[in-house]
Amino acid sequence: MTAVIETDRLTKGYGSRRGIIDLDLRVEEGETFGFLGPNGAGKTTTIRTLLGHIRPTSGRARLFGVDVTADPVAIHRRVGYLPGEFTLYDRLTGGQTIEYFGNLRGGVDPAYRKSLIERLDIDPSRRFKEYSKGNKQKIGLVIAFQHRPELLILDEPTSGLDPLVQQTFHALVREARDEGRTVFLSSHILSEVEAVCDRVAIIRDGRLVRTGRVDTLRDLAHHQVELRFATDVPAAEFANLPGVSEVTVEDHTLRMRVTGPMTPVVRAAAHHELLDFVSREPSLEETFLAQYGTATTEMSPR
Repeated sequence: MTAVIETDRLTKGYGSRRGIIDLDLRVEEGETFGFLGPNGAGKTTTIRTLLGHIRPTSGRARLFGVDVTADPVAIHRRVGYLPGEFTLYDRLTGGQTIEYFGNLRGGVDPAYRKSLIERLDIDPSRRFKEYSKGNKQKIGLVIAFQHRPELLILDEPTSGLDPLVQQTFHALVREARDEGRTVFLSSHILSEVEAVCDRVAIIRDGRLVRTGRVDTLRDLAHHQVELRFATDVPAAEFANLPGVSEVTVEDHTLRMRVTGPMTPVVRAAAHHELLDFVSREPSLEETFLAQYGTATTEMSPR
């Protein structure tokens, strides 16, 4: 496989303030890669360093095998970018803004551009300053996608978008992947990462804490298990099992949190008259909360 993004101990500090520390990332050609973390974790700093907007304190970053500090202009020709904070020229209309950036690329396929505008439900005749945050975000998505770049770098791309437009965005990402293009998607909206990404990395306090496939990361979290028996069953019998915690009893029903293999719970339950066994697979959001603990409670939902 060919690495489109590759970093080696990439570090960016801001004096006494933390940025990112020793990031080792590898994103393969044609994959959709999720970059998860709460606000302030280092996601935007990573992206700005990858694009050469800021220089690393130490370490290296390469896009398409080219060092980002060596020839950023050549790299930018092959990249579509949506920044986390998207502001442009207030007096231009949305259509003029989109066309301006298309011309900077040397021209784009007008039919594809038109389809993006229609699918994202944009009124291109309004001035940029008149748009809501969500509509400004849609303009930014068209600008990023319209030249069909080899690599899309999207920083919090669904911020301000309503659920229907989010579904359209997910479809655009899948189409880009199906065409063999690469997507690097920064987010703290876990459902969208679960919906569209092949692999994911979690960043906390400027450091990577986990990288892997989405289904692998989901296995880090617990399962919520509910066992309903015909008669009373001593809760202590299950509470003492490996990986079991938070056991509660209501009537003949036991509820518990299980981390790791389910085999000990199944074996213990088999010794009693079991009427029902429900095990709920954790969502990616629960995986994220399990990884971060209470630190995520300060995140604002979007």
